[in-house]
Amino acid sequence: MPAGAAQLTPSGTARVPGESGGDPLRGASALPARRPPLRPSGAAAGVVVLCLLGLAVAVTGLWHLTQGTSGVGPAELLRALAGEPVSVGGVPVAEIFTGSRLPRLLAAIAVGVALGVAGALLQSVTRNALASPDTLAVSAGAYFALTAVAAFGLAVPLWLSGGVAFAGGLLAAAVVLGLSGRASGSSTTRMILAGSAIAMALDAGTAMLLILFKENTTGLFAWGSGSLAQLNLDASLRAVPLIVVVVAGMLLLSRRLDAVGLGDDAAASLGVPVRATRFLAVGAAVLLTATSVTLAGPIAFVGLGAPVLVRLLASKVRALHRHAFLLPATGLTGALVILLADACVRALLGAEGAASVPTGVPTAILGGIVIVALALRMRDAGSTREHAGGRSGLRTRGRFAAVTVAAAGALLALIVLGLLAGSLWLRLGDIALWAQQAAPSLIDYALDERSARVAAAVLAGAALALSGTLVQGAVRNPLAEPGLLGITAGAGLGAVFVVTTGFAGGGRGALIGAALVAGLLTFVLIAALAWRGGLLPDRFVLIGIGAGYTLSAVSTFQLLRADPWETPRIMTWLSGTTYGRSLEDVAPVALVLLGAIPLAFLGRRQLDLLALDEDTPRLLGVRPVSARLGLLTLAAVLASVAVVAVGTVGFVGLVAPHLARSLVGARHGRVIPVSMLLGSVLVLLADTLGRTLIAPSQLPAGLMIALIGAPYFVFLLAKLKD
Repeated sequence: MPAGAAQLTPSGTARVPGESGGDPLRGASALPARRPPLRPSGAAAGVVVLCLLGLAVAVTGLWHLTQGTSGVGPAELLRALAGEPVSVGGVPVAEIFTGSRLPRLLAAIAVGVALGVAGALLQSVTRNALASPDTLAVSAGAYFALTAVAAFGLAVPLWLSGGVAFAGGLLAAAVVLGLSGRASGSSTTRMILAGSAIAMALDAGTAMLLILFKENTTGLFAWGSGSLAQLNLDASLRAVPLIVVVVAGMLLLSRRLDAVGLGDDAAASLGVPVRATRFLAVGAAVLLTATSVTLAGPIAFVGLGAPVLVRLLASKVRALHRHAFLLPATGLTGALVILLADACVRALLGAEGAASVPTGVPTAILGGIVIVALALRMRDAGSTREHAGGRSGLRTRGRFAAVTVAAAGALLALIVLGLLAGSLWLRLGDIALWAQQAAPSLIDYALDERSARVAAAVLAGAALALSGTLVQGAVRNPLAEPGLLGITAGAGLGAVFVVTTGFAGGGRGALIGAALVAGLLTFVLIAALAWRGGLLPDRFVLIGIGAGYTLSAVSTFQLLRADPWETPRIMTWLSGTTYGRSLEDVAPVALVLLGAIPLAFLGRRQLDLLALDEDTPRLLGVRPVSARLGLLTLAAVLASVAVVAVGTVGFVGLVAPHLARSLVGARHGRVIPVSMLLGSVLVLLADTLGRTLIAPSQLPAGLMIALIGAPYFVFLLAKLKD
């Protein structure tokens, strides 16, 4: 996009980028460069909107109070409130009201207000319509901190647990904002990728703690998806005053926040301390989020959806551009979203059926849809963004040969180690006897199982690395990978559907077929949504991320409603593991690789050109849209079939291609083989460590990879420019 070109903010107002950067989705606050003072009629409209939102919250809250598992309806509640001694099943209705219904209602309103205001603050100070406690990994950081405290059995009073969550959320937000804001202005795609990856790593760490310390963390999985269940009013009564004080403090800073929305230079010229204001706003947002997580767990995407809905309404009611109206409006909208989500799920599934579905599941689905909707409104960065291999430089043919030999040697050594390592350590002679079919039964059984796991890790690692190479080159973004584009989430949903419903017998063949079909259908859906004006890279990435969040939430929904005996099996599979694999299971991966590798090498010139810009391929006779579609389709097939072998594993498609480019240069004819070798090394190393570190117990390979890949991802983001 040419410098200085006008852009559309999510609210539809035109904006000319200045020093704060030209990102298409920035300017979320939709503040014109020179806004006239708010007229009394505009203020009156803002008051009317706030009153209507308050009325909607009140009406929905009354509906919410009539729902529950006790069978107490509106008539019984009214009689109890009138002072009549009404009982249901021998339990006084007044006790049900004060012990269950009212605590859940108050928690929903408190959490909604906290998350709505937190999201509005983060969007305002970053001037980014996709900033939220979820996309900045604040919720994931707070949840990880609380899980760590529970896992290690630390006795923390309830009032201090909020401080623990605050520290975790603040640290996560600092990392994401620091990585995404190193260049002039925060890039939307960069920030969302950074937040998604850091959240993925924190979620992996949380899952590992849940697996290792299951006795101390019982019940935290469902709570981790956001649960409004409360034992009494105590927790809410402690949280509400803090939320009120923080929101009131931010309202006192509303004029400063209005000025910051104009841009740093404009705000500074008005005498506003920009850094102090931004620091206070981010701190307040993290504190509100930590309070919410402590009260009800990490309820997803209310902090994204509520501010976006209010900012869209601001195109009709100008008063909502002002933070004095924006903050309370987003708080009320957040409360309304949570109340509606909770009430609608209970109305659709019944009180008993909805008890197993955390409130965070429907709100996460809503959030994913909001990201997709915003991505559809964006303009692509086009040829101005640095290509995927821009910093790789040229490498000699000798270096390529040396790196290839070294990577192949490391893979061979790990294959041998993978066969020897485990709860029962073997010797090289045992492998020789096994190959001659002369080994004792115990050794024969162990090597049969380990050989299948080693094959699954090697082939899936190669498939994921090749898929990541194709994705990064096609969308011209070195931070993209199949796990962040929703493809593996779609494949995972297909597998979860088979396991939880028993579709087609629930066997391995049905699981493989469902994973492949769901992964490919997800890709088709993402490509169709991103097609407007051509398959533009940034839009494709953001739509994929939004689709991934939505599909993951649906998977969680299915999992929580399934047979509890199947939950450990599918949870382990979703975490990424080779456990229980046979050679028949990995055969589809081998077949797809045999066809995909020649196709990838045939498309290496197209990848080299697409990684440059949009214009060069056309000048040399390559159609960017059709070439990109073909390469991404091949990447989707590879990612989907890899899910069959190792489950949903992230970071491999990100780390392996980038490491390969740093070693052998940007030419894809060299990147492809080295990347595949490195991908196999990474998955096999993670799988071997996962089944030996705490043998006979095992850690899923996907969690090990996330923990290994996250530091490298942080290092990579710190080096790259927008």
